[in-house]
Order: sequence, then C-alpha cells, then structure tokens
Amino acid sequence: MTTSKATTSANTFGGIGGNLPRPDGTLKVRGEFAYSSDLWLEDMLWGATLRSPHVRARILGIDLTEAIAMPGVHAVLTHDDVPGEKHYGLDRRDQPVLAVDQVRYQGEAVAIVAADHPETARRAAKAIKVSYEPLPPVVDPAWALDPASPPIHPGGNVVRRQPVRTGVFLDGPGAPPADVVVVGEYEVGMQDQAFLGPESGLAVPAEDGGVDLYIATQWLHVDRDQLAPCLGLPPELVRLTLAGVGGAFGAREDLSMQVHACMLALRTGRPVKIVYDRQESFFGHVHRHPARMRYEHGADADGRLVYVKAEILLDGGAYCSSSLAVVGNAASLGAGPYEVPNIHIDAYGVYTNNPPCGAMRGFGAVQACFGYESQMDRLAAACGLSPVEIRIRNAVSEGSRIATGQLVDTPAPLAEMLAELAAMPMPDLPAERPGPDLRDLPGGVSQTTRGEGVRHGVGYAVGLKNICYSEGFDDYSTARVRVELLGGKPHVLVHTAAAEVGQGLVTVLAQIARTELGVANVTVAPADTRVGSAGSSSASRQSYMTGGAVRAACAAVRDRLAAHGPAESLTEILALTGPIEETREYRHRPTFPMDPFTGQGDSHTQLALCVHRAVVAVDVELGLVKTVELAAVQDVGRILNPIALEGQIHGASAQGLGLALMEEIQMEGGRVLNPSFTDYLIPTILDMPPMRLSILEHPDPHAPYGLRGAGEPATLSSTPAIVAAVRNATGLELPRVPIRPEHIALT
Repeated sequence: MTTSKATTSANTFGGIGGNLPRPDGTLKVRGEFAYSSDLWLEDMLWGATLRSPHVRARILGIDLTEAIAMPGVHAVLTHDDVPGEKHYGLDRRDQPVLAVDQVRYQGEAVAIVAADHPETARRAAKAIKVSYEPLPPVVDPAWALDPASPPIHPGGNVVRRQPVRTGVFLDGPGAPPADVVVVGEYEVGMQDQAFLGPESGLAVPAEDGGVDLYIATQWLHVDRDQLAPCLGLPPELVRLTLAGVGGAFGAREDLSMQVHACMLALRTGRPVKIVYDRQESFFGHVHRHPARMRYEHGADADGRLVYVKAEILLDGGAYCSSSLAVVGNAASLGAGPYEVPNIHIDAYGVYTNNPPCGAMRGFGAVQACFGYESQMDRLAAACGLSPVEIRIRNAVSEGSRIATGQLVDTPAPLAEMLAELAAMPMPDLPAERPGPDLRDLPGGVSQTTRGEGVRHGVGYAVGLKNICYSEGFDDYSTARVRVELLGGKPHVLVHTAAAEVGQGLVTVLAQIARTELGVANVTVAPADTRVGSAGSSSASRQSYMTGGAVRAACAAVRDRLAAHGPAESLTEILALTGPIEETREYRHRPTFPMDPFTGQGDSHTQLALCVHRAVVAVDVELGLVKTVELAAVQDVGRILNPIALEGQIHGASAQGLGLALMEEIQMEGGRVLNPSFTDYLIPTILDMPPMRLSILEHPDPHAPYGLRGAGEPATLSSTPAIVAAVRNATGLELPRVPIRPEHIALT
C-alpha cells in the first residue's frame, strides 16, 4: 500500500510524475535483455584470472611455461606485462593491476590468460605455478589500528581518522551532566552487494592503437581514467560503452576485469571477453565495510539528548577503494538525525588483509545508523518513553544543525514522519499455532516450527543519508540534447554517460525531456564516453545530477527555439533550421571538506530521511525470524516516477532485511568461507514481507524539481527497525548484525 502527501500527475507527453514503463522491463521479464555476459564477437578470445589462495604472502617466483605451451592459449600475462602504471584505485592508486611482489588478500589477481575457449583459459590459469612465502596476516581491524601492527601498506594501516567535535569537550572538566546514560557496543558484518549479473565485459582492440571496452559499470569515465594510465594510452584512445548491467549497488564502482580484458586484447590483437563465475565474483569486487562501534548517549530526565560519544572502526580490507568517503559519511552522520548539543565522534578506516571493502548502498551511513538507532531504543527504555516518542523529542527539523554544524536548510519533517508511521494500522498477526499457510511462521515452508515458542515484536528506526558526493568533490554531470525531425515529426535524443544499473534512470531522463520540451518522441542513447562525464550511479545522485543536466540542456534548446518567435511551430522551426543540439554541465551547490580536527563544515549537498516500522515473528526456541511487515515513510521532495520510486524503497528495504537477518561474508583468518549463493544467503520473495509505504513530497528548493535522492535511505532504517523488533520479541540485546539463530536460541 502506498500513499502520497502530494498529488503528482504526468503531462500528456509522459513527463515527470507519471508511471511510465521501463524500456528494458519487458525484455528482462522475458529473458531477452542483453547483459554484458551476453556480449559476443566471432573472433573473440576468452580471458581467465589466476588468484592467490593466500591471505598474505610474498611472491617468490612465477612459472608460466606450462600455461604458455597449452594449445589454444594466446597470452599469459603478469605484472611485468602491464604496459603503463602498475596500480589503480578510486581515491588512492594503491591496488596493483596484477600482484607485484606480494598478495594482500585471498583472491588477489596474480596472472591473466587469453585462450580460444573459456575452459582452456581456466586450465591454463591453473597451470601457472606461483611460489609463495606465506606471511602472518592482519585480519583484526582493532589490531590493524594499533601502531605496533605490521604495516600492510607504506605509511601504516590507518586509511583515515575523522573526528567530529561540537559543544564542550566530553573527556575533560566541565563535561555536561546527564541524568540518563546508556552505553552500547555494536558490530556490523561484511555484506555483499550480491548482484545477479557477475562481472563481465568485452575488450576490442582498435586500428588506432586504442581499445573499445563494452562493460557493466557504474562510472564510465572514472573507469577510463584509471584504465588509460595502466594501459599506457591517452584517455581518448580508451573508449567505454555501457553494456547491460545486472545490478550494482556500489560493487561496480571499482575496477574488476576491465584492465585485464584490455591488456589481453591489446596484447593478442583480438577481442577478449571475461566473465566471472559466482565464486570469482565474491573475490572480484569490494564489499560493505564491517564495523565495530562503541556508543555512549547521555540525556536529561525528559529524554532529550545532552551528548553523544562514539568510536566507529571500519575494516577497509586490503586496498583503499572508497574508504575515505565511507569514513567521512560514518563520522558526519554518526549521531543521526537528532539535535545534540555536544558530540564527540571518532571514525576510523583501516587496512587489513581481509577482502577489500568499498561502496555499498548507503555506505558508511548504514553502519552508523545501526549503532545510533540501537542506542535510541536503549535510551527510550531507560527514560520510560516509547521508541517513537524518544525520537520525536530529539528529531531534527528545518533550521537544526547536524553533527558537522551544517544547517538543515530544507524541509526535514522527521517528527511528522514518525507520527504518521506510528499511526499506520498494524498488520494482522498470524496465530501462534499453525494456520493453513506455513509461510506466515518462522521457518516458513520448511516447517521447522509449528508455532511453538513464537513471539511477536515491533521495532522502529530512523535513517539519515547524504545525497550526491560530499566534501568538496567536483560533482557534476553532462547531458547532450538534440531535437530534430524524424519522419516529419519532432524527435528528441538524450545522450549522457550515466549508467543505468537497474534504478530506472533511462525512463526518468526521457520523462524530463518530455516535460521540458513537450515532445512525446524521446530516445535515450546508450551511455558511453563520447559525451562528458555524468559521474557515478551511486550516492542516490543520478536523478538529481544527470536529471539536472538534461533539464539544463533542454532549457538551452528551448531558448534557441524561442528565438524564432511563438508563431512558428516546432516542426516549422526544425524544418527551417535543421537539428538543434545543446550540451550542458550541471553542478550542485558547493560542499566543503570536513575539518580534519573538528569535523565541522558544510560537507553535504542534500540530506534525506526515511523511517521504518518492522513487525516480526520469532521462534525463540529455534532462533528463527519471520518479518511479518515493513512499513516506511520517506520524504522524496518530488516524485518523478511513482512505481520506480516504490521499487527503490522496496529494494533498499530488502537489502536492509538481508543485513539484519541473513547476509554476511563469513571469514576465518582472512579466508572467505561462503563465496556462493548456496552459503551466502539473500532474501527471497518468501522472506520479503508486504510493505506499507507513505511517500511525502516536501520539495528541496536547491534541487531540480525539488527532488530528493531516494535509492539509499530505506537501506539505513530497515536494518535497525527489524533488529529492534526482534529485541522487542525476545528481550535480548542483540548487538550484532546479521542476527543468527544461535544469537536468539542459545543466549
């Protein structure tokens, strides 16, 4: 069930506000959509990667003799064959294209092979003999933080430390008194993005000495800017086109097989395709940062916050990836959407010999949200208040300031959202004894329970997420809009480099063009690097940024059309002038880096809120949890496409449910124990409950159409709401996610 507080209607041309169908929807449902793994050329070779079995080891030697001698093998390459720079990376170029003198995590790429058949390529990779000297790994992030720990990279293991300080100094004299103090330690496991389309792509050598790469990615231009130096080529000779993307959620921000495919294609002079299997995919991309957190909240007798102290430790794994930004998000949002006069936060990101961690939906903010929302429930209990009331009393609103001192200068109706959530009808709870449908009980169709020991619980949570890139990053998007006559009728072509990763962006961009130009016939061209950068499909930014760029380019086209006077029709103008084309860049208002000592500064572009209520059934004897219903209220500023928006909130909530109850990459000594969908569990349709949504529209005056990025906020609040509901049912503290059956049944 979905309700909206405002009325949005599509214009007659299928513009913004309408439930326009996705152009790829029917193809995907029928199984006819072309994903990157479906790419094919007649003369192409197949690539394969040899990966380290060790967590940390020195490479003593590599023998390629047997692999090179195999029939059908066309190239076997190591770090010695990298034609340009040996390292790449998003924020720090610290990750080797192929391991140089050591490996820093299990699964690190050591050598690559191209052969005329995929099985031949895999056999050749296995035939490569690498001599290793295993080294003691650093897998405990707390040990990595210790200056005495062995350095994984020169300069030590601390990737970033970001303090946040407001109000009085909480460790010294004059610390503010609090009537109620609650302390908690929390842990978040390593979650995988678990997209269904594994890493894949096709590199094609070009006659000009360059390479054309067809790839599933989130950011074409940043891929190119990392690839070109490693390939020893100027950027204009490395051309990328977006191939069909089977999900992303942050894991496609980093390079995986891109540089390997290009190296093999340039070496062999043949197109080279690489497709990871599921196990290799777990080693081939970054994951969500695991976190350890200690929080202390102090409040007065009425439950109003006096101070928040927190230490947040994030395990970045072997390479930096986007850890710098993840730490910044965790620090700046670490007190949540609450008015707190005194804040003392220290957030750390560290290198370890665990798998690299980077972007995942809601990054940094998800981990912190589990900590501060767990604390708010503790505080409510200590103050004798309901979970909703404690949050309403401390809620930010327009005019408040967050932990960094940044003014909330747009609508932030958090108290209204909480009140509406609490007023929503509760679902009909299944009987504690079995009814006709076992899917209503914990364990579901597996019939592990018949209702004995089942208790129900309700939990609430709030999430605060930054939208777009922060801390002074030059965040912009480019769009080219062309209007011409096709078949005697006006037609609009929209060209951007924005990656459609399943979020429905192509549909929204067409809706914007129809709204701005009043032309029904709109085509969105395939994304590639022939147009300026559109930035990454991450940080819930594409509708805001690329939508803003398309709107600006359309306005420029409209201005040129207006110069011909109102008497002429669009068809007449185009018949006279020919095609009209404009390209525009769009930038949001400026942001600034956080102060390195106090964390203060206007570091964020936009802030978004979502609140969740979870209702669960728990078999306390078996430790099984069934989420009965999720209800959510989210303010999106302006609805561009209702059904796509609902899908984003549902999907984000599903990933939050996964983190709460089942999803974790389990490791032992840095080794991954469950790199498969047999053992790494993600929610299915049987696990995802009905959702009750209320979508609010309080426009942001700084954003195009007043919209507010909507793809991530529900990921934050769904996890702690579900955990709060399980706590409510069981009376257990449950300080770690995901909750495992033994955390309930054996406690």
